[in-house]
Amino acid sequence: MNTRSISLRLVSWYAGLLAAIFLVLCALLYFNLRHFLINDMRESEARHARQLAQTLLVHTGQTGEAYVARLAKDLYEPEINDRFIRIMRTDGAVIYASGPPNDGSFDPAQVPALLPKPPTASPTEFSRKVQLSGGKTLLVTTLNFPASGNPAYVVEYGALLDPVETMLDDLFLQLAWGLPLAVAVITLGGYWLVRRALQPVEKITGTAERITQHNLSERLPVSQTGDELERLSLALNRMIGRLDEAFQNSKRFVADASHELRTPLTILRGELENLAEDPQLDVGSRDRVASLLEEVERLSKIVEQLFTISRLDAGEAQTDWVRLDLSELARTTAEQMSLLAEDKDIAIACDANQPVLVEGDRSRLKQIVVNLLDNAIKYTPAKGAIELRVASANGHAILEVADNGPGIPPDALPHVFERFYRVDQARSTNPESAGLGLSIVKSICLAHGAEVEAESTVGKGSRFRVKLPLPKN
Repeated sequence: MNTRSISLRLVSWYAGLLAAIFLVLCALLYFNLRHFLINDMRESEARHARQLAQTLLVHTGQTGEAYVARLAKDLYEPEINDRFIRIMRTDGAVIYASGPPNDGSFDPAQVPALLPKPPTASPTEFSRKVQLSGGKTLLVTTLNFPASGNPAYVVEYGALLDPVETMLDDLFLQLAWGLPLAVAVITLGGYWLVRRALQPVEKITGTAERITQHNLSERLPVSQTGDELERLSLALNRMIGRLDEAFQNSKRFVADASHELRTPLTILRGELENLAEDPQLDVGSRDRVASLLEEVERLSKIVEQLFTISRLDAGEAQTDWVRLDLSELARTTAEQMSLLAEDKDIAIACDANQPVLVEGDRSRLKQIVVNLLDNAIKYTPAKGAIELRVASANGHAILEVADNGPGIPPDALPHVFERFYRVDQARSTNPESAGLGLSIVKSICLAHGAEVEAESTVGKGSRFRVKLPLPKN
């Protein structure tokens, strides 16, 4: 997966932001609920403590403290209700202390008594948490009840925090499991939405990848949405239209120029040949005429190559396709060019014994073999070797031409199929090369839906490989 893709980055930001928001919301929910439940419990205890004090302690002078203790036990039933109640005088005497609850959840004897405070004019209350054995926590509300003609008392009313903690623990587990699940579901949904939103971009990318100089008439798909993608598609289509017009003008110029130059070059070559045959011409002039004839021949070859490229750009190589044996074509072409190789004492080894059937323009496919062999012969030193091989593999016909020449520098290798490109070393040793032979090979391969690639090691040689698709039936 591409970690730099827009879709992945959008989903990552989206999921991360939602996860952070959900985490903050869950934390706020948890702590606010905890605060609310504990406060509600504290207020309930304070209310019961005030009720007990106002109901039982106001008339202790008439009823007696024993009556208060008995009534507190009967009315509030702390053992049955799992509550803790303790009533003391300010002198430290305990009027009433509840026993252990029936379920044995805690021991009231573990709750330490606070030193009574001096009597006050009005009731005061506060809460505290008492840690009991077994990890349990008791929330105790203490009420200092002032004296009004009677002794002052301290009322303690408490209950375990376990139910609240259990509820909070259950909520925490639900949030701990639910949050990742919710983020995962939202992330998958976000990824689906992002992929759906970027589908037009993928279609534009796929169409743009298929557009070359040979099908510039094709246009990118336009989504009628009125958004930025529609404007981008329209802008790119207008740009492709301008490129198409520029390529057409360039092709017309090359075709017209190469066509118009052929006639004057033919006339010039004829006149120079007649002049060279003039018996009255001295030796010096005859040598200069011969030199001019060589340059005219080289210029004629360049014009012919330009004319060939213009016809290939116009689709001429796709009009006369036949099924043929690429191995047989390679063998016969190698035999025809063996004389050129023998002039430099170069051996051509042809490994093309098995028939390999392909479809294409015979003359153009032969031109591929001719240009690759000619290129190898040019740059292979005397007594060198050239290997020509034809085979089939993975649904493709493979044509390879390898030499043991000086090789191509790594920085020049990606440009060898460009028009008029020549490596410096080749330019110095082969001034007759115009840099169009490999460009013609590239154009013929494109016309046949084939691929051509080059690999080279400086000082060891080069290898050119053409992969043609095999016929489907």
